[in-house]
Amino acid sequence: MKTDAVTLDEVDQGLVHALRIDGRAPFRLVGQALGVSENTVARRYRRLRTAGVLRVVGTLNGARLGYNAWTIRLQCTPDAATAIAEALAARPDTSYVYLLSGGTEISCSVQTPTADESEALLLHRLPRTRRVTAVSAHLLLGHHALPGDWAGPARLTPEQAAPLVPPPPEAADVSLEPADRPLFDLLSRDGRASHTELAAATGWSESTVRRRLTVLRRSGVLNFLVDIPPAALGFRAEARLWMTVRPSRLAAVARAMAGHPEVSLVAQTTGPTNLLAAVNCKDSLDLARYLTERIASLDAIHTIETAPVIRTVKRAGALLPLER
Repeated sequence: MKTDAVTLDEVDQGLVHALRIDGRAPFRLVGQALGVSENTVARRYRRLRTAGVLRVVGTLNGARLGYNAWTIRLQCTPDAATAIAEALAARPDTSYVYLLSGGTEISCSVQTPTADESEALLLHRLPRTRRVTAVSAHLLLGHHALPGDWAGPARLTPEQAAPLVPPPPEAADVSLEPADRPLFDLLSRDGRASHTELAAATGWSESTVRRRLTVLRRSGVLNFLVDIPPAALGFRAEARLWMTVRPSRLAAVARAMAGHPEVSLVAQTTGPTNLLAAVNCKDSLDLARYLTERIASLDAIHTIETAPVIRTVKRAGALLPLER
């Protein structure tokens, strides 16, 4: 369903913000924060989820396990772009798959647990066809802003948000086992799956499911993200920015951009450019203003390539390889 077919009112927008704080927050607490009943919150969530506008997904945070994060760029012929993007989106180890730049470029995110996995990804697993004209892989060296922290959907006051904030991650030595796979499989489809549903999927008892969820969340290995098109929140112009920044000013520029309300991702990268950003603007004119005013004021940026997002094929919800 098109995002324009569903209008988000103040309660819906507050619900989105609440779930961004804690995707598994009880609807009772969300209702208290919004000043509405638990039933109202549950009904709103079901409506938006059924419409395909909103869902909560459980994702594996590979950074807590020492995984490498990559962003991949593929140049391809226009007639092949959609099929290749959909093939990449079907893979369990990809996330944030986009068609860019008039349909001739694909961008996707991948995490790999080992150097061997990275080599296998780059040499053997990416599409091999004459319709792919170029491939480049960029290792992400450090994030200054992440999609889950984007301020665009913020609606709640600090006082409303405070009861929803989960405990911060703790330093813990956690490893993943093959038995965790069914848990992550279900959470990647429905991050709010009940303990009963998770127990049925894993073959564990509900008490075991509760304990495992607590361990994975407290360690930061398991995150819950809100999957919602920015257009549903009024941001209809998305773009990826590839920038070359003077090395001595790279960290300062990244920090400055992370504070921009338009920005949902800032990461240092390897490759011919050294900074990547994801930008969400109200419309194309707003994007133009952002580029010519806010970005232009950062004079350490030597070059910038702007790639508009023309179609989102996959956002969050990717599963990553579990250690054997």
